[in-house]
Amino acid sequence: MKYDFSAIESKWQNYWEENETFKASEDRSGKKFYALVEFPYPSGHGMHVGHIKAYSGLEVVSRKRRLEGYNVLFPIGFDAYGLPTENTAIKTGVHPRQVTDENIAKFTNQLKRVGFSFDWSRVVDTTDENYYKWTQWIFLKMFENGLVFRDKTMVNYCPSCKVVLSNEDSQGGKCDICHSDIVQKTKEVWYLRITEYADKLLQGLEEVDYLPNVKLQQQNWIGRSTGAFVDFTVKENGEKLRIYTTRPDTLYGVTFMVIAPEHPIIEKYRSVIKNIAELDAYKAECAKKSEFERTQLVKDKTGVRIDGLTGINPITGKEIPIYISDYVMMGYGTGAIMAVPAHDTRDYDFAKKFGIDIIEVIKGGDISKEAYTGDGEMVNSGELNGISNKKEAIEKMLGILEKLGCGEKGVQYKMKDWAFNRQRYWGEPIPIVHCPDCGMVAVPYDELPLRLPAVEHFEPGTDGESPLAKIASFVNCKCPKCGRDAKRETDTMPQWAGSSWYFLRYCDPHNDSEFASQEALKYWLPVDWYNGGMEHVTRHMIYSRFWHKFLYDLGLVPTSEPYAKRTAQGLILGPDGEKMSKSRGNVVDPNDVVDAYGADVLRVYVLFMGDYEQAAPWSENSVKGCKRFLDRLWALQDMLTDGEEYSDKLRTLMHKTIKKVSEDIEALKFNTAIAAMMTLMNEIYAAGSINKAELRDLLIILNPFAPHITSEMYQINFGGYIHEQKWATYDEALCVDASVEIVAQVNGKVKCKLNVPADIDQSEAVALAKQDPKVAEAIEGKNIVKEIYVKGRLVNIVAR
Repeated sequence: MKYDFSAIESKWQNYWEENETFKASEDRSGKKFYALVEFPYPSGHGMHVGHIKAYSGLEVVSRKRRLEGYNVLFPIGFDAYGLPTENTAIKTGVHPRQVTDENIAKFTNQLKRVGFSFDWSRVVDTTDENYYKWTQWIFLKMFENGLVFRDKTMVNYCPSCKVVLSNEDSQGGKCDICHSDIVQKTKEVWYLRITEYADKLLQGLEEVDYLPNVKLQQQNWIGRSTGAFVDFTVKENGEKLRIYTTRPDTLYGVTFMVIAPEHPIIEKYRSVIKNIAELDAYKAECAKKSEFERTQLVKDKTGVRIDGLTGINPITGKEIPIYISDYVMMGYGTGAIMAVPAHDTRDYDFAKKFGIDIIEVIKGGDISKEAYTGDGEMVNSGELNGISNKKEAIEKMLGILEKLGCGEKGVQYKMKDWAFNRQRYWGEPIPIVHCPDCGMVAVPYDELPLRLPAVEHFEPGTDGESPLAKIASFVNCKCPKCGRDAKRETDTMPQWAGSSWYFLRYCDPHNDSEFASQEALKYWLPVDWYNGGMEHVTRHMIYSRFWHKFLYDLGLVPTSEPYAKRTAQGLILGPDGEKMSKSRGNVVDPNDVVDAYGADVLRVYVLFMGDYEQAAPWSENSVKGCKRFLDRLWALQDMLTDGEEYSDKLRTLMHKTIKKVSEDIEALKFNTAIAAMMTLMNEIYAAGSINKAELRDLLIILNPFAPHITSEMYQINFGGYIHEQKWATYDEALCVDASVEIVAQVNGKVKCKLNVPADIDQSEAVALAKQDPKVAEAIEGKNIVKEIYVKGRLVNIVAR
């Protein structure tokens, strides 16, 4: 009987859907397991095989947990706001709502065709007003608690998408969406004070089970450093220029200062700056550069000395020049730096170009050739001279600064406050009203959701203004506080907003009175296991941890961390070994694989193709190998015999395989788990038969990987449903082979192979080896110098 995968997979997918087989139980008395995958952005291209691999890991774990008796929450949803959908809508003239609905339908169909055991009763869509009502609600809670503010700043602006982007969305000086070059633009921007939570975000990493490189990336992103804030006085007016440095011990080597071209001191004293026109021209040139271009280390150093403002080194009292240069940014630190050219490569290059003094303060290099950036003895440094310990030198200088009243110990972060707005249509409206009398006023909670108005034209303005600004009926409103005429905020939230709390809504997705009930949150949180891509372990994970910690501080969630465990899958590369992309023509469509081989083959292959956490290329031949494996599984029914206990010939291997598969699933070693089941299959065929006990447990341990074929075979041969069974167990004592094969050597050369009892001791093993004719011949007439036995592996007789 041939396996008709198309009919059987449809049968079981329909059964699971009709019976809500994988719906998490509302009975919260049992042990729970919450598995979370990153919900997809529903693009028009549909899913690719990378999505399948991303979801298959916890799919297997979730199915195993159900068989182990857990109440499993394994939800799915759609992160559907954002630029790609809006750009498609602008291009096609189809409203983003329709585009989104069509894309969600396409993704849903694909996910169900692969047989994922998601709880489809809990689907969330970030663009649904019943969902974004609570996104707006959390935003207003942040506003209420001082974590939301507006500030005029230089922003990353994409001229192609006509939108302001955060630093995170424009890395490398390119727009994440269209990959166009970014330009700098001055604009008033909404921010969330994520820096207020920097230390909590770092401390929380000590409480969780994340991959080491996930923790490291988050630590680097937050970038906490300890150092000193130091005030440099401006000679001409007594103004203080505050800088931050991690090396206050090098203050004696400061020979110039650099401030950002946009620093407010320039505007404040422009009437006394003699070369203001030159500074203005340089500032205009800087505005054309992206942040990435401005901060590159390897580039020509440019700048202009300010004629009319002079700094005073607070330690030496010496006058030092002040420059503006593009590599100093107002958004980073204080917008001013002290320069120690002898011991900083960028400062060295700048000093060489502009003919500035270079003073050695750390002994160890040749500063006539290059900056010395290592450690060493302090020189030319007054009270610090002779100190070789960096920590000691820093502590001493901190004491001097505090005594002089010109500086103090401080902490700074690489992570900046989160630019939280977009000047586009397809996003959550920011629920704030601008009143000429009351200022910024929150939309009352009972008026949420503030709905996105229906529009026909959603193209952004050329000035970086949101399309909502053109809709008078939306913009013009009454102030909720005083009742006078006011204007609604027209920026929308970034796509990251909806994904910052979706894991909470899954716990109670249909609740109209709160984002989730306390009872549901107490039962399901924290997420037990979160799996996703490495590209999201900084932005998304840090943002969502920030939102969660804020809600925890309000007493609205029961755990300080949202995710107890976080793992990541590797990419699926194209057949050519390159990253899949439409332009390369190497994208594999999962629909094509399901059509040709079936969903179970696709599921088994994406987990068998290599280490789950590493990138691996797609191989059509290996797909066919997985098809043969499942065909052979189906054919086992032709050699089935009675038997309610394992046969002697397969007993040990059955126990070993169950143990191996059980442990490998937990370690994400899916490829070796499948390989173990393939080995078992080979031994079954070599034995010529399989009994019912063996088939039943093989089907159970293979079920999380290939649920359709195993469900069908279980029903045919045992009746009932495999998903209602218990996970197979093993006896550790029976995982040991009764006999093992060892080699017998004489003077290191193999003479024969022997089957011996697994628990045989050295004297018995050597005696058996000596009985072999080839060994006996090799040692005849010789003096035996040594007898070696490596348990379970070899006997070696040294004879001279």
